[in-house]
Amino acid sequence: MYIPDLFKNENQKEITDFLHKNAFAILINQTNGKLWGTHTPLFFEAERNCFSGHIAKENPQASSLKDGDEVLAIFTGPHTYISSSWYDHENVPTWNYIAVHVYGKIRILNYEETVASLKLLVNKYESKQENPLRMEDLSEKTIRQARGVVAFEIEITEIQAKKKLSQNRDDKNYQTIIQHLDKSTEISDLQIAEEMKKNRKV
Repeated sequence: MYIPDLFKNENQKEITDFLHKNAFAILINQTNGKLWGTHTPLFFEAERNCFSGHIAKENPQASSLKDGDEVLAIFTGPHTYISSSWYDHENVPTWNYIAVHVYGKIRILNYEETVASLKLLVNKYESKQENPLRMEDLSEKTIRQARGVVAFEIEITEIQAKKKLSQNRDDKNYQTIIQHLDKSTEISDLQIAEEMKKNRKV
């Protein structure tokens, strides 16, 4: 990913929090001679420096995943259009956004490991529910549906994190951008405004 120094994020805590909160990724590799992407949730295990996840066995990408192959997982956060009409000088419009690219090596999981991986993912999201589902309470017949997926771990080899939040603007224009975004009813506009406030105190 192209990241000018001004937009490079090397704050490990911020990156870790981002990967926990924006876990729905695009998993990319070479499948049948062309680039292939699958949208899938990935579970970040920071202490083990890896992700776990799964895709449908019928997905052509599944049969192309081999132990040791390198893959790319793309995680995106809030993003929005920035109008140059907001500036006090002539310039071009742009886009503000937060994104993280993770490179790593695949290891395919066996059935028992697959079930354990699914439990991690289910427990993460069920914890927010009023009556959380427990995989331990599911019937063996239902659990066997795990045979319909290919589960894997991704050993992280590189993380590239970009936070493009108008850092190249002076305080006056930076504040003006925030003010315009704060007037919006679009969730993405408000999210970027909050990220800009956290990124620079003006």
